[in-house]
Amino acid sequence: MKKIEAIIRHFKLEEVKDALNALGVKGMTVTEVRGFGRQKGHTETYRGAEYSVDFLPKVKIEVVVSDDEAQSVISKIMTTARTGQVGDGKIFVTQLAEVVRIRTGETAAAAI
Repeated sequence: MKKIEAIIRHFKLEEVKDALNALGVKGMTVTEVRGFGRQKGHTETYRGAEYSVDFLPKVKIEVVVSDDEAQSVISKIMTTARTGQVGDGKIFVTQLAEVVRIRTGETAAAAI
């Protein structure tokens, strides 16, 4: 099993969610996060004073899928979340040693 974490732009969330649902992804966790990479933030002006915004708002999506589904999920996130501009985000993939459903005690793929 793989855990796929994708950091994307806010306005792409619904599109990515719908695309993953169409692939059969059963669940996901969404967190509002802030950070920066190559985009490096920007400056804004408020009441005549200029200030810098270093951490930009993003959304982090986390999904757990079987090994054979991972590549199609990654590809779908990439094509759906891409705008072609700096700041489109990143995808991180990690191997999971174990997954346990708390309510029933099911493990591995049955717990997804």
